[in-house]
Amino acid sequence: MTRQEVLYELEKVLEKPKGALTGGELLDDLPEWDSLAILAYIALVEKKTSVVLDSLLLSRARTVNDLVRLVVPDPVAPAAHE
Repeated sequence: MTRQEVLYELEKVLEKPKGALTGGELLDDLPEWDSLAILAYIALVEKKTSVVLDSLLLSRARTVNDLVRLVVPDPVAPAAHE
């Protein structure tokens, strides 16, 4: 998956309009990011990419970009676990 595809799928999980997420959003500022959304994101990633998300890294994610980097590594920016 590309970064844009992950953002789009995350928008669907959070029931946001297409293009609503840019990546810099804090997860704490998204009321839709709750335990059900977390489970849906995990399932989505596993289904679409066969990547099994590390629960520790997922718990350390603070922004939408952190979530994206768990699936599509960004060679420039540090990951959530760094």
